Amino acid sequence: MSEQVSRRDFLKLAGLGAATTAVLTGCGPASRYVVREPYQQMPEYNLVGQSTYYATTCRECAAGCGLIVRTYQGRAIKVEGNPNHPLNLGKTCARGQATLHGLYNPDRVTDPIMKNARGGFAGTNINWDDAVQAVADALKNNQPNEIAFLIGTASDHVFDLLTDLSKTTGVNAPIRFGAMNMLESRATLSKAAENLFGQAGMPWFDVANAQAVFSFGANFLETWLSPLSYTRGFANFRKATETKLRGRMVQFEARMSATGAKADEWISLRPGTEALVALAIGRLVAEKKGIAVPRIFSGVEPLEVAAQADVKLEALEHLAEMFATSNAVAIPGGPALGQSNGLAVAEAVLALNALVNNFGKEGGVYLSALAPNQSEYHRPASAQEMQSFVERMNSGGIKVLFVHGVNPVFEAPNSLGFKEALSNVGQVISFAVFPDETALEADYVLPDHHGLEGWGYQRVGTGVSLPVLSGAQPVVSPYYNTRSTVDVFIAAAKLAGGKFANALPYADEVEFLQNKISALRGEAGGSFSAIDDEAFMASFQQFGGWWKNTNALTAPDSASVLNQSIKTQVKDAEFAGEGEFFFVPFMSPTLGEAGANKPWLQELPDPTTTVMWTTWVEINPETAHHLHLENDEVVRVISEAGEIEVPVYIYPAIRPDTVAIPFGQGHTAYGRYAENRGVNPFDLLGKHLNEAGDLAFAGMKVRIEKTGKTKPVSRNESTMGVYGEALGEEH
Repeated sequence: MSEQVSRRDFLKLAGLGAATTAVLTGCGPASRYVVREPYQQMPEYNLVGQSTYYATTCRECAAGCGLIVRTYQGRAIKVEGNPNHPLNLGKTCARGQATLHGLYNPDRVTDPIMKNARGGFAGTNINWDDAVQAVADALKNNQPNEIAFLIGTASDHVFDLLTDLSKTTGVNAPIRFGAMNMLESRATLSKAAENLFGQAGMPWFDVANAQAVFSFGANFLETWLSPLSYTRGFANFRKATETKLRGRMVQFEARMSATGAKADEWISLRPGTEALVALAIGRLVAEKKGIAVPRIFSGVEPLEVAAQADVKLEALEHLAEMFATSNAVAIPGGPALGQSNGLAVAEAVLALNALVNNFGKEGGVYLSALAPNQSEYHRPASAQEMQSFVERMNSGGIKVLFVHGVNPVFEAPNSLGFKEALSNVGQVISFAVFPDETALEADYVLPDHHGLEGWGYQRVGTGVSLPVLSGAQPVVSPYYNTRSTVDVFIAAAKLAGGKFANALPYADEVEFLQNKISALRGEAGGSFSAIDDEAFMASFQQFGGWWKNTNALTAPDSASVLNQSIKTQVKDAEFAGEGEFFFVPFMSPTLGEAGANKPWLQELPDPTTTVMWTTWVEINPETAHHLHLENDEVVRVISEAGEIEVPVYIYPAIRPDTVAIPFGQGHTAYGRYAENRGVNPFDLLGKHLNEAGDLAFAGMKVRIEKTGKTKPVSRNESTMGVYGEALGEEH
């Protein structure tokens, strides 16, 4: 989009017919030649007083929801969901709505920068020719095994480009990482599926058609996997019809999430006992059904489990009756899997589904469909894989590190030592859109376009029955002197020559996308068809992607599930540290992993506490009374890995032996709205892993000390109405 053309030349480029219509709405390959200007230089195809709409994909997380962005005279002014997109069907979450605050953020990186030194943002603005040359030199002047790529999860086309580069040239394959995926325990869930079903993949739970849902830690209405999709399913689950009763839900967790708040029954299990409880319920279900107790459930005694989990045996029997007599589905996720026995939890809960034979049936469990241009399931890196990567950095094995779409200095726990390991990397090149903590530690910052300014695609990994490849396109012209990271690598590969040039033989990013997408044109049963590749690309952008029209979910193989044994089925989880309280970090449903620089999201009240603009620690009223704590008192939370100071929020919906802190704040960079606001709970996490290699982030114990300080917490609730503080009542 760097060349101004006349309307006549534009129509020549676009051709006639349907493809022309697509391009005129910014949806075809020729639209890359059109400059979308603000109203001072309004292009000819915009009409005064009329809006132009563009279909694209949300980049605020990796779910892959489709968007429709309304633009007016060259400016993006409103975001809504794409009603035709099969994943979100016209809906968006708060982070999707706030993506405009990223586009117009006053702290964006505006030009490519060669830094004076690491640890600050002072440097010299350079032109893009010099920036591309720096990337080319980094590629050709180092050995292939010394070049590494660390990227986020919301950039599948970037991942594909770098994967192609690695396969052809021998450089290290790109590693994907993100705090969201770590707190979702994706590696654990995928490994459990592989162990039980013989196939690695992401399970999909048909909440919409179930009669009962048992969720073991999965906060699927807020932040887990694909919350928009699961929210739509939950709405149908709750809807009573002439042929279906209103569904009933049970949530097992130590700290009540918004998903738990929607449940009919909230069971506050002692952390670490989730696997035992799932196995005990399974045993009771088998007994109520009058069948032999399968091997996988045979090693537990429900009475002993009830005592360990701090629940009544009668409660377990009641839950087993509900599960045995309903079209039920059990879901494992979140903190329940983020423990030393997290793999056992996932396997035990998945086995519950096998016990009621719901695999591949409505209201049951499936394996998610692969995206149309995907050959196998590829999950983000586990904490163990990240730890190995950091060890390579420390050993000096990585000479050049490219970072795109992720902020590991902030998102990886301090205990992994990522920031310190950067000092052993000769050159760090960041493609950050915003001045985040990792960009501060880079030698070059070469800013990518914002998601609403760029091309791309995202694979929908779960949450829908159809294989979906969600398309992205620019909805506005880039506001600053930024450049697509894909274009930078394509240009740098040409300069590097040889095998690098052969690996990326494309003119630009759009040609690369056409190459990746054109193979879909010959597949039958798609959401649209086209006469040639150009028309197919135009329609791909116009409709916001391409998907098959037939259900492609697969039924897991349950033949041997119930005859397996779980190594840790009779063991409680192990917790690191000698503190008095179990520690539960959770993803902020408003900020996510990268939303702290958007004031709309900072101002949005947390759904369970209504707190805004800061971090807090949730403490049960009984515990607060025992420790002589009041709301807004600042306490020191100490683990074996570190300590933080944070104000108290007295929260009745948490176990007395548990404290919880949201992740999302605590930035030391990242712009004026995020910087020096709140704390990062990941500073408390150690390097303890579960059997799947995931971080045991919910496997820490902490102690609490008073500091004598107070810090009023901004919140939307009435303290008089909730706590009776103005009425002289005790907490």
